Amino acid sequence: MKFASSMPHDAARQHVNGSARYVDDIPIPNGTLHLAFGLSSVAAGTITSVDLSAVRAAHGVHLVIEARDLPFANDVSPSAHDEPLLANATVHYAGQPIFLVVAESHHDARRAARLAKIKIVEIPAILTIQQALTADSRFEDGPRIYAKGDIYQALPKAKNRLSGSINVGGQEHFYLEGQAALAMPGDNDDMVVHSSTQHPTEIQHKVAEALNISQHAVRIEVRRMGGGFGGKESQGNALAVACAVAASITGHPCKMRYDRDDDFIITGKRHDCRVDYRVGFNALGQVEALDFTHYFRCGWAQDLSLPVADRAMLHADNAYNLPNVQITSHRLKTNTQSATAFRGFGGPQGMIGIERVMDHIAHELDMDPVEVRKINYYPEMPAQGKVQRPAMTPYKMEVTDFILGKMTTTLLESSDYSERKAAVARWNTDNLLLKRGIAFSPVKFGISFTLTHLNQAGALVQIYSDGSVLINHGGTEMGQGLFQKVAQVAARSLGVAQSSIRASATDTSKVPNTSATAASSGTDLNGMAVQAACKTLQNRLQSHLANVYGCPSDAILFEGSAVIGPNFRLPWDEAVKSAYEARISLSATGFYKTPDIAWDRIKGQGRPFLYFAYGAAVTEVVIDTLTGENRILRCDILHDCGSSLNPALDIGQIEGGFVQGAGWLTTEELVWDSQGHLKTHAPSTYKIPACSDRPEIFNVSLWEGANPEQTIYRSKAVGEPPFMHGISAYLALSNAVSACGSNYPDLQAPATTEEIFQAIKRAQEHAR
Repeated sequence: MKFASSMPHDAARQHVNGSARYVDDIPIPNGTLHLAFGLSSVAAGTITSVDLSAVRAAHGVHLVIEARDLPFANDVSPSAHDEPLLANATVHYAGQPIFLVVAESHHDARRAARLAKIKIVEIPAILTIQQALTADSRFEDGPRIYAKGDIYQALPKAKNRLSGSINVGGQEHFYLEGQAALAMPGDNDDMVVHSSTQHPTEIQHKVAEALNISQHAVRIEVRRMGGGFGGKESQGNALAVACAVAASITGHPCKMRYDRDDDFIITGKRHDCRVDYRVGFNALGQVEALDFTHYFRCGWAQDLSLPVADRAMLHADNAYNLPNVQITSHRLKTNTQSATAFRGFGGPQGMIGIERVMDHIAHELDMDPVEVRKINYYPEMPAQGKVQRPAMTPYKMEVTDFILGKMTTTLLESSDYSERKAAVARWNTDNLLLKRGIAFSPVKFGISFTLTHLNQAGALVQIYSDGSVLINHGGTEMGQGLFQKVAQVAARSLGVAQSSIRASATDTSKVPNTSATAASSGTDLNGMAVQAACKTLQNRLQSHLANVYGCPSDAILFEGSAVIGPNFRLPWDEAVKSAYEARISLSATGFYKTPDIAWDRIKGQGRPFLYFAYGAAVTEVVIDTLTGENRILRCDILHDCGSSLNPALDIGQIEGGFVQGAGWLTTEELVWDSQGHLKTHAPSTYKIPACSDRPEIFNVSLWEGANPEQTIYRSKAVGEPPFMHGISAYLALSNAVSACGSNYPDLQAPATTEEIFQAIKRAQEHAR
């Protein structure tokens, strides 16, 4: 398979030399004001008095805004209208904004916000999963259930049965650029907002609603973000709305950015959860019945919790054909930050549950965990087409493109899995203090928004008279290389040099009604929209040149920065100039909607995904049995990107996804105290993986195979699926702990040094 060109990120040089502009780098007009929130110090309670006199009198303060001062319905939620910008009579978590300070500088605003005297009568806070269950505090009347087959008949009949539970921690996004927004008022009450957001149209909607103006009066621009990972899908609403409201009231440009501590304390995280399971299986390790129960801690407001928990259910099967399965999901309301989107959007939480089950079965039967996985795989797609009788997921979608059998064989061979597994066993026999572990895990991840109407995109492509091309689309650039990939699509579609193409900042006045850059669909959707616009422009150029040169329009080709017909060859810029002088429109829009998808989340049935992205990883680790300290020694990944548009960018995404996924399950631990205060709210207490935490040996390869679905040049999405390769690091640590005793390790997540140490002690005590 010949992959497309590996090209560097379009802003790589600016990233390295520091010249790339983010919201906080935009030159601001004289008189710009700066904002900061005043926050609740308690997790749950009723506000009895608010004294902001010292805040108003503080240096540099222009305005202080409370909930009663807001000119709108006081809501910044993405959908459920349950998330006030500023607290009214009650507070729901420690860190909830209560008032807004507008001052002459960022530091003036932050200092003033700390001078408030607020009295809150505390009420018992619901902080944990168990407390929420006891109080029946939830976002839906009861649990959501998806099922296939009949576990109540099959589970009691199984000769082998196991049960267990795994706690899975949340995760802070820790984007390098924090949340930020800048609002600038214009004529006729118009508002321009620069926002660090993955969803410009949602910001547009919320600002228009807050100012009681039409959406056409609000323009949102996003040049780039310094990382997003889902944390900027809905969490930017509060800043943008606050800035727009303050700008509307004062007539001044208004800017807001969170300091790192405020970002931690105010914004939502990945959902932490508990996964309980009961499984029945035969002597070969084949699952006969499986009962999952998910308990998701969603925080104080709904945010995106329902679709996140839904996607966890949709990935509870991962790569495995389960004949009888039931997935029960509880979405629990607690007095903590409102959990939100995070890379994988619930998929990782669902996936780790089934991977834990496969390892538990392998340990019980004393089998190689890889063999247990392989025997439970979905049927393989044959070389000449789709399977004759495709298997069904628990949500009744046919799996017709499964390739993990072939991928597994290839990866096990290239990573020398069998030899290394034997070497790990010898090492553990010979070494008392240091134990090694090795593990394999597969990934089958569905691509598309589960909210069907979001699977659409628009684009605007403009050719200028000198032959240069400017593209604009609804996707946002957060470091993943989307702009470069879509520019490559335009260059390939028009047959011109990459240097002729430039992508402009995402702008709601150029492409309306955009979907969030999320669900790994950025390139799929926006690439197809840009290609459609380019096709329209090609057709116009072909028709014009066919008339000029007297040849069939379909005989005219675009390649090598030239337009070639049966009886002519024109450089691209000359062809464009000819069309311009003939008054041919050189601007076109394009539109794309994902075909063949339909999903009923209430019934839990349908085809929520256009296709699946696949991958597999083998990871080796070492642990110190005296301390629990550990290292990732090696990781081998084989990942399916279809016909890659840009292998260099895709491999970068895979490497970064693995490290971030491993961080989620190892070093990254969120800790709240008994009063609901987040204690890990800075780099000193919250440990994301550092450069030294990456594997010493890191081999990443791309699977050579085109996407059977008609995606952009038969590529596959690569944003979220690689994150789940980090599960192999957790499983390898569990494998290493199992060398310390005969019982199942029961390692919980995140597998921090402390958790590994305790698991080692449990294993050693059992061995005695």
